[in-house]
Amino acid sequence: MKPPDQKIYLASKSPRRRELLRQIGVEFELLMLRDHTSRGPEVTEIVLPGEMPENYVARVAREKAECARQTMFLRKLPIRPVLAADTTVTVDGRILGKPADMAEAIAMLKSLSGRAHQVLTSIAVRHHEDTWQITQRSDVAFAALSDEMIRAYCATQEPYDKAGGYAIQGQAAIFIQEIAGSYSGIMGLPLFETAQMLQQAGIRIP
Repeated sequence: MKPPDQKIYLASKSPRRRELLRQIGVEFELLMLRDHTSRGPEVTEIVLPGEMPENYVARVAREKAECARQTMFLRKLPIRPVLAADTTVTVDGRILGKPADMAEAIAMLKSLSGRAHQVLTSIAVRHHEDTWQITQRSDVAFAALSDEMIRAYCATQEPYDKAGGYAIQGQAAIFIQEIAGSYSGIMGLPLFETAQMLQQAGIRIP
């Protein structure tokens, strides 16, 4: 009897999520969502009017997983669990996405300087007719940052594809006084919760 396929599909462009899955020994194939179609992106990351950060990040992760699942069927790919995730940074109930330019990155880091904020990562797994989803929250406290520190950091490439304009696994690690929660969740994929859900979907975790 042929053993069950132990690969998953990862619906994410994030190299950090790929690194984290490899860290726990999960085999995956990328199933990319398209940003440009005749109708626009397959999953929009626009915040809906009045949408709270927790609802926003959960909705986007769920929509990514479902869209990737439909793509799997349309392409007649082998049936496997689909994993999608979304991460956002929030401060005072305001969602901080990926900065579009240096001015926006500087403004974001100034708003985080000398205080705590929250990082929310929602992960969704779809397999057959089942959906598993959880949103993990971590609290991150930044030291007070000088204008010189902020500008030097924003002169690098690091802030510009990261929610909140910083990467905990990069140079911004020197800004962080304290975290409460999941380091890997702040990176974009909380490994404890991810492993639990993949195991529920039939994936063995070494």
